[in-house]
This record gives sequence, structure tokens and C-alpha cells, in this order.
Amino acid sequence: MQITIKYFGLLTEITNCEEETINFNGSVIAELLDYVFIKYNGLKMKDFQVAQNTELVGIDAKVTGDDIVLLPPFSGG
Repeated sequence: MQITIKYFGLLTEITNCEEETINFNGSVIAELLDYVFIKYNGLKMKDFQVAQNTELVGIDAKVTGDDIVLLPPFSGG
């Protein structure tokens, strides 16, 4: 299945892109993150949350949507 991954904040600096579309054959978010970590090793050391179709999900969540967003921590003010 084709998945669009969107990156925000500091994560765009590490990946050098804001968005990419990949072919994904896995079934859970952890497998998707494995792919991302191989491609962008610098992300392994960063804190971020994963949203799927606008809902925050954990790494054990099944990949059911085609829109994944990686969100860095939000700063308050």
C-alpha cells in the first residue's frame, strides 16, 4: 500500500523533506518506523509522536490509513 509520511519541525531538518510517499508492506506502526529509522538514522535519537489519519497512535497500532504524520514535541508558552 502507498503511505504518505509527513514530517514537521526539527524532523524536516533531519529528513530534508516535509512529505514523502512510500510503498509499505508491513502491518503496524513499529514496522513503518523501522523503515524510517533506516532511511533517516538521525530520527532514532529524537522524541516524536505518530498520528494516523489525524489520531495519535502507538507503535503497536495497525497501519490502516494512508496518511502518517510524525510530530515533534510541542513547546508551550
